[in-house]
Amino acid sequence: MVEKIQKTLRDSAAMRWAALLLLALAMFCSYIFMDILSPIKDLMQSTRGWDSTAFGTMQGAETFLNVFVFFLIFAGIILDKMGVRFTAVLSGAVMLVGALIKYYAISEGFIGSSAEAWFNAHLNYIPLFDELGVSPFYRGMPASAKCAAVGFMIFGCGTEMAGITVSRGIVKWFKGRETAMAMGSEMALARLGVATCMIFSPFFAKLGGQVDVSRSVAFGVVLLCIAMLMFVVYFFMDKKLDEQTGEAEEKDDPFKISDIGKIISSRGFWLVALLCVLYYSAIFPFQKYAVNMLQCNLSLHEGEGFWASSLATFLQYSIMIIVAACAFAGNFAKKNYFKIPLFATAVLALIAYCIMGYMRGTAETIFAVFPLLAVAITPMLGKYVDTKGKAASMLILGSILLIICHLTFAFVLPQFKGNEIGGIIVAYITILVLGASFSLVPAALWPSVPKLVDEKIIGSAYALIFWIQNIGLWLFPLLIGKVLDSTNEDVFAQVEAGLISEEQAAISYDYTWALIMLAGLGAAALMVGFILKAVDKKRHLGLEEPNIK
Repeated sequence: MVEKIQKTLRDSAAMRWAALLLLALAMFCSYIFMDILSPIKDLMQSTRGWDSTAFGTMQGAETFLNVFVFFLIFAGIILDKMGVRFTAVLSGAVMLVGALIKYYAISEGFIGSSAEAWFNAHLNYIPLFDELGVSPFYRGMPASAKCAAVGFMIFGCGTEMAGITVSRGIVKWFKGRETAMAMGSEMALARLGVATCMIFSPFFAKLGGQVDVSRSVAFGVVLLCIAMLMFVVYFFMDKKLDEQTGEAEEKDDPFKISDIGKIISSRGFWLVALLCVLYYSAIFPFQKYAVNMLQCNLSLHEGEGFWASSLATFLQYSIMIIVAACAFAGNFAKKNYFKIPLFATAVLALIAYCIMGYMRGTAETIFAVFPLLAVAITPMLGKYVDTKGKAASMLILGSILLIICHLTFAFVLPQFKGNEIGGIIVAYITILVLGASFSLVPAALWPSVPKLVDEKIIGSAYALIFWIQNIGLWLFPLLIGKVLDSTNEDVFAQVEAGLISEEQAAISYDYTWALIMLAGLGAAALMVGFILKAVDKKRHLGLEEPNIK
Protein backbone atom coordinates (compact mmCIF):
# COMPACT_ATOMS: atom_id res chain seq x y z
CA MET A 1 0.00 0.00 0.00
CA VAL A 2 1.42 3.32 -1.07
CA GLU A 3 1.48 5.92 1.72
CA LYS A 4 -0.30 9.13 0.79
CA ILE A 5 1.99 12.16 0.97
CA GLN A 6 0.48 15.22 2.62
CA LYS A 7 1.10 18.33 0.53
CA THR A 8 1.14 21.89 1.83
CA LEU A 9 0.57 25.24 0.16
CA ARG A 10 4.34 25.51 -0.16
CA ASP A 11 4.42 22.35 -2.29
CA SER A 12 2.08 23.94 -4.82
CA ALA A 13 3.97 26.06 -7.32
CA ALA A 14 0.85 28.15 -7.95
CA MET A 15 0.40 28.96 -4.25
CA ARG A 16 4.12 29.65 -3.73
CA TRP A 17 4.14 32.16 -6.54
CA ALA A 18 0.79 33.61 -5.45
CA ALA A 19 2.32 34.36 -2.04
CA LEU A 20 5.30 35.91 -3.79
CA LEU A 21 3.01 38.04 -5.94
CA LEU A 22 1.26 39.47 -2.87
CA LEU A 23 4.59 40.41 -1.31
CA ALA A 24 5.90 41.83 -4.60
CA LEU A 25 2.79 43.98 -5.16
CA ALA A 26 3.10 45.42 -1.65
CA MET A 27 6.75 46.29 -2.27
CA PHE A 28 5.80 47.69 -5.70
CA CYS A 29 3.56 50.21 -3.94
CA SER A 30 6.21 51.06 -1.35
CA TYR A 31 8.81 51.67 -4.08
CA ILE A 32 6.47 54.15 -5.72
CA PHE A 33 6.07 56.16 -2.54
CA MET A 34 9.79 55.92 -1.75
CA ASP A 35 10.63 58.00 -4.84
CA ILE A 36 7.37 59.89 -5.22
CA LEU A 37 9.10 63.31 -5.10
CA SER A 38 12.20 62.31 -7.09
CA PRO A 39 10.85 63.15 -10.57
CA ILE A 40 9.47 66.50 -9.36
CA LYS A 41 12.58 67.84 -7.57
CA ASP A 42 12.45 70.94 -9.77
CA LEU A 43 8.80 71.57 -8.78
CA MET A 44 9.64 71.19 -5.08
CA GLN A 45 12.27 73.92 -5.51
CA SER A 46 10.01 76.28 -7.43
CA THR A 47 6.79 75.73 -5.43
CA ARG A 48 8.03 74.90 -1.91
CA GLY A 49 11.45 76.56 -1.84
CA TRP A 50 13.42 73.33 -1.35
CA ASP A 51 17.00 73.74 -2.59
CA SER A 52 19.16 70.64 -3.18
CA THR A 53 20.32 70.55 0.45
CA ALA A 54 16.74 70.63 1.76
CA PHE A 55 15.66 68.04 -0.81
CA GLY A 56 18.59 65.74 -0.04
CA THR A 57 18.19 66.11 3.73
CA MET A 58 14.50 65.22 3.50
CA GLN A 59 15.22 62.23 1.24
CA GLY A 60 17.97 60.99 3.55
CA ALA A 61 15.62 61.23 6.53
CA GLU A 62 13.86 58.08 5.28
CA THR A 63 16.52 55.91 6.90
CA PHE A 64 17.42 58.11 9.90
CA LEU A 65 15.51 56.17 12.58
CA ASN A 66 16.63 52.87 11.09
CA VAL A 67 20.27 53.90 11.39
CA PHE A 68 20.57 56.08 14.49
CA VAL A 69 17.76 54.70 16.66
CA PHE A 70 18.58 51.16 15.48
CA PHE A 71 14.97 50.53 14.47
CA LEU A 72 16.02 48.00 11.85
CA ILE A 73 17.74 45.89 14.49
CA PHE A 74 14.54 45.94 16.53
CA ALA A 75 12.61 45.08 13.35
CA GLY A 76 14.79 42.01 12.90
CA ILE A 77 14.13 40.95 16.49
CA ILE A 78 10.37 41.49 16.00
CA LEU A 79 10.55 39.41 12.81
CA ASP A 80 12.40 36.53 14.47
CA LYS A 81 10.12 36.53 17.53
CA MET A 82 6.73 37.29 15.95
CA GLY A 83 7.06 35.75 12.50
CA VAL A 84 6.59 36.90 8.94
CA ARG A 85 2.86 37.53 8.81
CA PHE A 86 2.61 39.72 11.94
CA THR A 87 5.62 41.79 10.90
CA ALA A 88 4.29 42.19 7.35
CA VAL A 89 1.01 43.72 8.54
CA LEU A 90 2.83 45.89 11.10
CA SER A 91 5.20 47.22 8.43
CA GLY A 92 2.27 48.09 6.17
CA ALA A 93 0.58 50.07 8.94
CA VAL A 94 3.78 51.97 9.81
CA MET A 95 4.37 52.88 6.15
CA LEU A 96 0.84 54.22 5.83
CA VAL A 97 1.10 56.42 8.96
CA GLY A 98 4.36 57.95 7.77
CA ALA A 99 2.95 58.54 4.29
CA LEU A 100 -0.06 60.42 5.67
CA ILE A 101 2.22 62.76 7.65
CA LYS A 102 4.33 63.42 4.55
CA TYR A 103 1.19 64.13 2.53
CA TYR A 104 0.07 66.72 5.07
CA ALA A 105 3.50 68.37 4.96
CA ILE A 106 3.36 68.75 1.17
CA SER A 107 -0.30 69.80 1.01
CA GLU A 108 -1.60 73.33 0.66
CA GLY A 109 -3.27 72.93 4.07
CA PHE A 110 0.15 72.95 5.74
CA ILE A 111 1.01 76.39 4.35
CA GLY A 112 0.21 79.08 6.90
CA SER A 113 -0.95 76.53 9.50
CA SER A 114 0.03 76.35 13.16
CA ALA A 115 1.99 73.21 12.26
CA GLU A 116 4.11 75.22 9.83
CA ALA A 117 4.78 77.81 12.53
CA TRP A 118 5.77 75.07 14.98
CA PHE A 119 8.19 73.46 12.55
CA ASN A 120 9.70 76.84 11.73
CA ALA A 121 10.34 77.47 15.43
CA HIS A 122 11.48 73.96 16.39
CA LEU A 123 13.84 71.19 15.29
CA ASN A 124 16.51 73.74 14.39
CA TYR A 125 18.89 72.19 16.90
CA ILE A 126 18.95 68.53 17.97
CA PRO A 127 21.32 67.90 20.92
CA LEU A 128 24.09 65.39 20.24
CA PHE A 129 22.98 64.76 16.64
CA ASP A 130 23.96 68.31 15.68
CA GLU A 131 27.30 67.91 17.43
CA LEU A 132 27.90 64.68 15.51
CA GLY A 133 26.80 66.32 12.26
CA VAL A 134 24.08 63.75 11.59
CA SER A 135 20.91 65.69 12.41
CA PRO A 136 18.01 65.10 10.01
CA PHE A 137 17.16 68.82 10.23
CA TYR A 138 19.07 72.10 10.12
CA ARG A 139 18.45 75.74 10.92
CA GLY A 140 16.71 77.40 8.00
CA MET A 141 15.31 74.17 6.56
CA PRO A 142 11.82 74.83 5.12
CA ALA A 143 9.08 73.82 7.58
CA SER A 144 7.36 71.66 4.96
CA ALA A 145 10.64 69.78 4.38
CA LYS A 146 11.03 69.22 8.15
CA CYS A 147 7.52 67.85 8.54
CA ALA A 148 7.90 65.73 5.40
CA ALA A 149 11.17 64.39 6.84
CA VAL A 150 9.36 63.30 10.02
CA GLY A 151 6.77 61.43 7.97
CA PHE A 152 9.44 59.96 5.72
CA MET A 153 11.37 58.68 8.77
CA ILE A 154 8.29 56.78 9.94
CA PHE A 155 7.61 55.50 6.42
CA GLY A 156 11.25 54.40 6.19
CA CYS A 157 10.88 52.31 9.34
CA GLY A 158 7.93 50.53 7.75
CA THR A 159 9.42 50.02 4.31
CA GLU A 160 12.72 48.63 5.59
CA MET A 161 10.85 46.36 8.00
CA ALA A 162 8.81 45.22 5.01
CA GLY A 163 12.00 44.59 3.04
CA ILE A 164 13.50 42.19 5.57
CA THR A 165 10.10 40.57 6.11
CA VAL A 166 9.62 39.90 2.42
CA SER A 167 13.13 38.41 2.17
CA ARG A 168 12.40 36.14 5.13
CA GLY A 169 8.99 35.25 3.68
CA ILE A 170 10.53 34.19 0.38
CA VAL A 171 13.08 32.01 2.18
CA LYS A 172 10.19 30.44 4.12
CA TRP A 173 8.07 29.67 1.05
CA PHE A 174 10.88 28.74 -1.37
CA LYS A 175 13.47 27.00 0.81
CA GLY A 176 15.14 24.20 -1.16
CA ARG A 177 13.46 25.40 -4.32
CA GLU A 178 13.97 28.33 -6.72
CA THR A 179 14.95 30.82 -3.98
CA ALA A 180 17.17 33.11 -6.07
CA MET A 181 14.70 33.18 -8.94
CA ALA A 182 11.90 34.05 -6.50
CA MET A 183 13.92 36.86 -4.91
CA GLY A 184 14.93 38.17 -8.30
CA SER A 185 11.35 38.04 -9.54
CA GLU A 186 10.06 39.87 -6.46
CA MET A 187 12.57 42.67 -6.89
CA ALA A 188 11.96 42.85 -10.63
CA LEU A 189 8.23 43.35 -10.09
CA ALA A 190 8.75 45.73 -7.17
CA ARG A 191 11.11 47.89 -9.20
CA LEU A 192 8.41 48.52 -11.75
CA GLY A 193 7.31 50.91 -9.03
CA VAL A 194 10.25 53.14 -10.01
CA ALA A 195 8.98 53.45 -13.59
CA THR A 196 5.40 53.92 -12.38
CA CYS A 197 6.54 56.70 -10.07
CA MET A 198 8.55 58.43 -12.80
CA ILE A 199 5.58 58.44 -15.17
CA PHE A 200 2.71 59.25 -12.83
CA SER A 201 4.20 61.52 -10.15
CA PRO A 202 4.74 64.41 -12.62
CA PHE A 203 1.45 63.52 -14.32
CA PHE A 204 -0.56 64.06 -11.12
CA ALA A 205 1.51 67.08 -10.06
CA LYS A 206 0.71 68.86 -13.36
CA LEU A 207 -2.80 67.49 -13.86
CA GLY A 208 -5.19 70.02 -15.36
CA GLY A 209 -2.42 72.48 -16.18
CA GLN A 210 -2.12 73.58 -12.54
CA VAL A 211 0.87 72.45 -10.49
CA ASP A 212 0.03 70.82 -7.14
CA VAL A 213 2.77 68.55 -5.81
CA SER A 214 0.52 67.16 -3.06
CA ARG A 215 -1.50 65.23 -5.67
CA SER A 216 1.57 63.11 -6.40
CA VAL A 217 1.94 62.22 -2.71
CA ALA A 218 -1.80 61.46 -2.44
CA PHE A 219 -1.39 59.00 -5.33
CA GLY A 220 1.32 57.24 -3.32
CA VAL A 221 -0.82 57.15 -0.18
CA VAL A 222 -3.65 55.40 -2.05
CA LEU A 223 -1.21 52.77 -3.30
CA LEU A 224 0.07 52.16 0.24
CA CYS A 225 -3.52 51.40 1.27
CA ILE A 226 -3.47 48.72 -1.44
CA ALA A 227 -0.12 47.44 -0.08
CA MET A 228 -1.71 47.11 3.34
CA LEU A 229 -4.46 44.99 1.80
CA MET A 230 -1.86 42.74 0.11
CA PHE A 231 -0.14 42.13 3.44
CA VAL A 232 -3.47 41.25 5.10
CA VAL A 233 -4.24 38.67 2.41
CA TYR A 234 -0.71 37.27 2.78
CA PHE A 235 -1.30 37.05 6.57
CA PHE A 236 -4.04 34.47 6.08
CA MET A 237 -2.06 32.48 3.48
CA ASP A 238 0.95 32.32 5.78
CA LYS A 239 -1.22 31.30 8.73
CA LYS A 240 -2.72 28.46 6.70
CA LEU A 241 0.79 27.27 5.76
CA ASP A 242 1.86 27.19 9.41
CA GLU A 243 -1.26 25.21 10.31
CA GLN A 244 -0.35 22.65 7.65
CA THR A 245 3.31 22.34 8.61
CA GLY A 246 2.96 22.73 12.36
CA GLU A 247 5.47 25.60 12.32
CA ALA A 248 5.18 28.38 14.87
CA GLU A 249 7.89 30.96 14.23
CA GLU A 250 7.15 32.95 17.34
CA LYS A 251 7.58 29.95 19.67
CA ASP A 252 10.31 27.73 18.25
CA ASP A 253 13.93 28.81 18.80
CA PRO A 254 13.22 32.25 20.29
CA PHE A 255 15.66 35.03 19.40
CA LYS A 256 18.49 35.80 21.81
CA ILE A 257 20.72 38.89 21.74
CA SER A 258 23.71 36.55 21.75
CA ASP A 259 22.64 35.37 18.28
CA ILE A 260 23.91 38.66 16.84
CA GLY A 261 27.41 37.54 17.83
CA LYS A 262 27.02 34.54 15.52
CA ILE A 263 26.19 36.87 12.65
CA ILE A 264 28.95 39.43 13.11
CA SER A 265 31.61 36.76 13.61
CA SER A 266 31.22 35.74 9.95
CA ARG A 267 33.74 37.45 7.66
CA GLY A 268 31.65 36.52 4.66
CA PHE A 269 28.65 38.25 6.21
CA TRP A 270 30.61 41.50 6.65
CA LEU A 271 31.86 41.45 3.09
CA VAL A 272 28.33 40.89 1.76
CA ALA A 273 27.04 43.70 4.00
CA LEU A 274 29.79 46.10 2.86
CA LEU A 275 29.19 45.24 -0.77
CA CYS A 276 25.50 45.87 -0.22
CA VAL A 277 25.92 49.33 1.32
CA LEU A 278 28.39 50.45 -1.36
CA TYR A 279 26.27 49.15 -4.22
CA TYR A 280 22.91 50.39 -3.03
CA SER A 281 24.35 53.79 -2.03
CA ALA A 282 25.33 54.29 -5.66
CA ILE A 283 21.83 53.41 -6.92
CA PHE A 284 18.98 54.47 -4.62
CA PRO A 285 20.27 58.00 -3.83
CA PHE A 286 20.99 58.45 -7.55
CA GLN A 287 17.37 57.57 -8.36
CA LYS A 288 16.24 60.53 -6.27
CA TYR A 289 18.26 62.93 -8.45
CA ALA A 290 18.32 61.08 -11.79
CA VAL A 291 15.42 62.95 -13.39
CA ASN A 292 16.89 66.31 -12.43
CA MET A 293 20.30 65.17 -13.69
CA LEU A 294 18.76 64.39 -17.08
CA GLN A 295 16.94 67.73 -17.10
CA CYS A 296 20.29 69.44 -16.57
CA ASN A 297 22.20 67.44 -19.20
CA LEU A 298 19.73 66.85 -22.03
CA SER A 299 18.27 69.25 -24.56
CA LEU A 300 14.60 68.40 -24.16
CA HIS A 301 11.61 69.83 -25.99
CA GLU A 302 8.42 68.81 -24.25
CA GLY A 303 5.87 67.35 -26.64
CA GLU A 304 2.68 69.15 -27.57
CA GLY A 305 -0.81 68.07 -28.52
CA PHE A 306 -1.23 64.30 -28.25
CA TRP A 307 2.27 63.84 -26.77
CA ALA A 308 1.40 66.13 -23.85
CA SER A 309 -1.99 64.51 -23.24
CA SER A 310 -3.17 62.14 -20.52
CA LEU A 311 -3.83 59.54 -23.22
CA ALA A 312 -0.12 59.52 -24.13
CA THR A 313 0.78 59.00 -20.48
CA PHE A 314 -1.50 55.99 -20.05
CA LEU A 315 -0.55 54.59 -23.47
CA GLN A 316 3.15 54.73 -22.61
CA TYR A 317 2.49 53.10 -19.26
CA SER A 318 0.47 50.36 -20.98
CA ILE A 319 3.38 49.71 -23.31
CA MET A 320 5.67 49.52 -20.28
CA ILE A 321 3.42 46.86 -18.76
CA ILE A 322 3.59 44.89 -22.03
CA VAL A 323 7.39 45.07 -21.96
CA ALA A 324 7.50 43.89 -18.35
CA ALA A 325 4.84 41.19 -18.70
CA CYS A 326 6.26 39.63 -21.87
CA ALA A 327 9.87 39.77 -20.63
CA PHE A 328 8.89 38.34 -17.27
CA ALA A 329 6.72 35.59 -18.76
CA GLY A 330 9.51 34.71 -21.18
CA ASN A 331 11.63 33.62 -18.23
CA PHE A 332 9.06 30.98 -17.30
CA ALA A 333 8.21 29.74 -20.79
CA LYS A 334 9.76 26.29 -21.26
CA LYS A 335 9.19 25.93 -25.00
CA ASN A 336 10.99 28.11 -27.55
CA TYR A 337 7.79 28.64 -29.56
CA PHE A 338 6.46 30.48 -26.48
CA LYS A 339 9.71 32.02 -25.25
CA ILE A 340 10.91 33.58 -28.53
CA PRO A 341 7.64 35.42 -29.39
CA LEU A 342 7.38 36.72 -25.81
CA PHE A 343 10.91 38.15 -25.80
CA ALA A 344 10.49 39.50 -29.35
CA THR A 345 7.30 41.28 -28.29
CA ALA A 346 9.09 42.69 -25.24
CA VAL A 347 11.92 44.06 -27.41
CA LEU A 348 9.55 45.66 -29.93
CA ALA A 349 7.44 47.16 -27.12
CA LEU A 350 10.60 48.50 -25.45
CA ILE A 351 11.60 50.25 -28.69
CA ALA A 352 8.10 51.72 -28.96
CA TYR A 353 8.30 52.83 -25.32
CA CYS A 354 11.62 54.60 -25.90
CA ILE A 355 10.29 56.33 -29.03
CA MET A 356 7.30 57.57 -27.02
CA GLY A 357 9.63 58.85 -24.33
CA TYR A 358 11.56 60.80 -26.96
CA MET A 359 8.39 62.24 -28.50
CA ARG A 360 7.04 63.28 -25.09
CA GLY A 361 10.36 64.97 -24.37
CA THR A 362 10.41 64.78 -20.57
CA ALA A 363 13.25 63.54 -18.38
CA GLU A 364 10.97 61.47 -16.17
CA THR A 365 9.60 59.44 -19.10
CA ILE A 366 13.17 58.77 -20.24
CA PHE A 367 14.43 57.62 -16.83
CA ALA A 368 11.32 55.47 -16.37
CA VAL A 369 13.01 52.90 -18.64
CA PHE A 370 15.42 52.18 -15.74
CA PRO A 371 13.82 48.99 -14.33
CA LEU A 372 12.61 47.45 -17.60
CA LEU A 373 15.74 45.51 -18.55
CA ALA A 374 16.04 44.44 -14.93
CA VAL A 375 12.55 42.95 -15.08
CA ALA A 376 13.63 40.86 -18.06
CA ILE A 377 16.95 39.57 -16.76
CA THR A 378 16.60 39.43 -12.95
CA PRO A 379 14.55 36.19 -12.92
CA MET A 380 16.93 34.84 -15.58
CA LEU A 381 19.97 35.67 -13.43
CA GLY A 382 18.24 34.25 -10.36
CA LYS A 383 17.58 31.01 -12.21
CA TYR A 384 21.24 30.88 -13.24
CA VAL A 385 22.37 31.32 -9.61
CA ASP A 386 19.91 28.62 -8.52
CA THR A 387 21.20 26.09 -11.06
CA LYS A 388 24.79 27.14 -11.84
CA GLY A 389 25.93 29.41 -8.96
CA LYS A 390 28.58 32.14 -9.55
CA ALA A 391 26.89 34.68 -7.25
CA ALA A 392 30.16 36.39 -6.25
CA SER A 393 31.23 36.70 -9.89
CA MET A 394 27.92 38.35 -10.76
CA LEU A 395 28.42 40.94 -8.03
CA ILE A 396 31.82 41.84 -9.53
CA LEU A 397 30.24 42.24 -12.97
CA GLY A 398 27.51 44.45 -11.49
CA SER A 399 30.10 46.74 -9.90
CA ILE A 400 31.98 47.15 -13.19
CA LEU A 401 28.76 48.13 -15.01
CA LEU A 402 27.90 50.54 -12.19
CA ILE A 403 31.21 52.38 -12.56
CA ILE A 404 30.88 52.63 -16.34
CA CYS A 405 27.34 54.03 -16.13
CA HIS A 406 28.05 56.76 -13.60
CA LEU A 407 31.18 57.88 -15.47
CA THR A 408 29.14 57.96 -18.70
CA PHE A 409 26.57 60.22 -17.02
CA ALA A 410 29.38 62.42 -15.68
CA PHE A 411 31.56 62.86 -18.77
CA VAL A 412 29.87 61.51 -21.92
CA LEU A 413 26.25 62.64 -21.60
CA PRO A 414 27.10 66.37 -21.11
CA GLN A 415 28.97 66.29 -24.43
CA PHE A 416 25.64 65.72 -26.17
CA LYS A 417 24.04 68.87 -24.75
CA GLY A 418 22.39 70.48 -27.76
CA ASN A 419 22.17 67.16 -29.63
CA GLU A 420 18.67 66.08 -28.71
CA ILE A 421 18.60 62.68 -30.43
CA GLY A 422 22.18 61.70 -29.57
CA GLY A 423 21.81 62.70 -25.94
CA ILE A 424 18.61 60.75 -25.48
CA ILE A 425 20.10 57.63 -27.12
CA VAL A 426 23.13 57.77 -24.79
CA ALA A 427 20.79 58.33 -21.82
CA TYR A 428 18.55 55.38 -22.73
CA ILE A 429 21.44 52.94 -23.22
CA THR A 430 23.18 53.99 -20.01
CA ILE A 431 19.99 53.84 -17.95
CA LEU A 432 19.13 50.37 -19.28
CA VAL A 433 22.64 49.06 -18.49
CA LEU A 434 22.47 50.62 -15.02
CA GLY A 435 19.16 48.84 -14.44
CA ALA A 436 20.73 45.59 -15.60
CA SER A 437 23.63 46.00 -13.17
CA PHE A 438 21.15 46.68 -10.39
CA SER A 439 19.38 43.39 -11.12
CA LEU A 440 22.53 41.44 -10.28
CA VAL A 441 22.22 42.31 -6.58
CA PRO A 442 18.85 40.73 -5.68
CA ALA A 443 19.57 37.74 -7.89
CA ALA A 444 23.03 37.09 -6.43
CA LEU A 445 23.47 38.85 -3.09
CA TRP A 446 20.28 38.30 -1.10
CA PRO A 447 20.02 34.52 -1.73
CA SER A 448 23.62 34.22 -0.46
CA VAL A 449 22.75 35.32 3.08
CA PRO A 450 21.15 31.98 4.14
CA LYS A 451 24.49 30.34 3.26
CA LEU A 452 26.30 32.53 5.81
CA VAL A 453 24.08 32.30 8.93
CA ASP A 454 21.84 29.82 10.75
CA GLU A 455 18.26 29.60 9.52
CA LYS A 456 16.62 30.79 12.76
CA ILE A 457 18.51 34.11 12.71
CA ILE A 458 18.07 34.89 9.01
CA GLY A 459 15.64 37.69 9.90
CA SER A 460 18.22 39.31 12.17
CA ALA A 461 20.95 38.83 9.56
CA TYR A 462 18.86 40.58 6.89
CA ALA A 463 18.03 43.32 9.41
CA LEU A 464 21.70 43.90 10.20
CA ILE A 465 22.58 44.09 6.48
CA PHE A 466 19.68 46.47 5.88
CA TRP A 467 20.84 48.59 8.84
CA ILE A 468 24.34 48.88 7.39
CA GLN A 469 22.83 49.58 3.97
CA ASN A 470 20.64 52.30 5.48
CA ILE A 471 23.71 54.20 6.68
CA GLY A 472 24.57 54.77 3.03
CA LEU A 473 20.96 55.49 2.06
CA TRP A 474 20.83 58.16 4.78
CA LEU A 475 24.21 59.70 4.01
CA PHE A 476 24.41 59.86 0.23
CA PRO A 477 21.16 61.69 -0.66
CA LEU A 478 22.33 64.35 1.78
CA LEU A 479 25.89 64.37 0.36
CA ILE A 480 24.66 64.60 -3.23
CA GLY A 481 22.54 67.62 -2.29
CA LYS A 482 25.44 69.32 -0.51
CA VAL A 483 27.84 68.59 -3.39
CA LEU A 484 25.35 70.04 -5.88
CA ASP A 485 24.88 73.24 -3.86
CA SER A 486 28.62 73.68 -3.22
CA THR A 487 29.63 73.09 -6.86
CA ASN A 488 26.86 75.21 -8.37
CA GLU A 489 27.25 78.49 -6.50
CA ASP A 490 27.22 80.32 -9.84
CA VAL A 491 23.62 79.14 -10.38
CA PHE A 492 22.48 80.70 -7.09
CA ALA A 493 24.40 83.88 -7.91
CA GLN A 494 22.51 84.17 -11.20
CA VAL A 495 19.19 83.76 -9.37
CA GLU A 496 20.10 86.48 -6.88
CA ALA A 497 21.16 88.76 -9.73
CA GLY A 498 17.84 88.18 -11.47
CA LEU A 499 19.49 86.65 -14.53
CA ILE A 500 17.56 83.39 -14.29
CA SER A 501 14.38 82.30 -12.53
CA GLU A 502 14.02 79.62 -9.83
CA GLU A 503 12.49 77.33 -12.46
CA GLN A 504 15.54 77.75 -14.72
CA ALA A 505 17.93 77.32 -11.79
CA ALA A 506 16.31 74.01 -10.86
CA ILE A 507 17.42 72.48 -14.20
CA SER A 508 20.84 74.15 -14.49
CA TYR A 509 22.99 72.11 -12.10
CA ASP A 510 26.36 70.57 -12.95
CA TYR A 511 26.24 66.97 -11.67
CA THR A 512 29.83 65.98 -12.54
CA TRP A 513 31.29 65.80 -9.02
CA ALA A 514 28.21 64.11 -7.57
CA LEU A 515 28.43 61.40 -10.25
CA ILE A 516 32.17 60.94 -9.70
CA MET A 517 31.40 60.31 -6.03
CA LEU A 518 28.88 57.62 -6.98
CA ALA A 519 31.35 56.02 -9.42
CA GLY A 520 33.82 55.90 -6.52
CA LEU A 521 31.33 53.81 -4.57
CA GLY A 522 31.20 51.42 -7.49
CA ALA A 523 35.00 51.14 -7.52
CA ALA A 524 35.00 50.34 -3.79
CA ALA A 525 32.26 47.72 -4.36
CA LEU A 526 34.40 46.16 -7.11
CA MET A 527 37.35 45.73 -4.72
CA VAL A 528 35.11 44.21 -2.05
CA GLY A 529 33.67 41.86 -4.67
CA PHE A 530 37.12 40.50 -5.52
CA ILE A 531 37.90 40.05 -1.81
CA LEU A 532 34.58 38.24 -1.28
CA LYS A 533 35.30 35.87 -4.15
CA ALA A 534 38.76 35.10 -2.71
CA VAL A 535 37.32 34.48 0.77
CA ASP A 536 34.60 32.26 -0.68
CA LYS A 537 37.21 30.18 -2.50
CA LYS A 538 39.38 29.88 0.63
CA ARG A 539 36.64 29.20 3.20
CA HIS A 540 34.18 27.35 0.95
CA LEU A 541 31.20 29.56 1.83
CA GLY A 542 29.28 28.22 -1.14
CA LEU A 543 28.59 31.57 -2.81
CA GLU A 544 29.79 30.28 -6.18
CA GLU A 545 27.77 27.08 -5.80
CA PRO A 546 24.17 26.62 -7.04
CA ASN A 547 21.24 26.93 -4.62
CA ILE A 548 19.47 23.87 -6.01
CA LYS A 549 21.49 20.71 -5.45
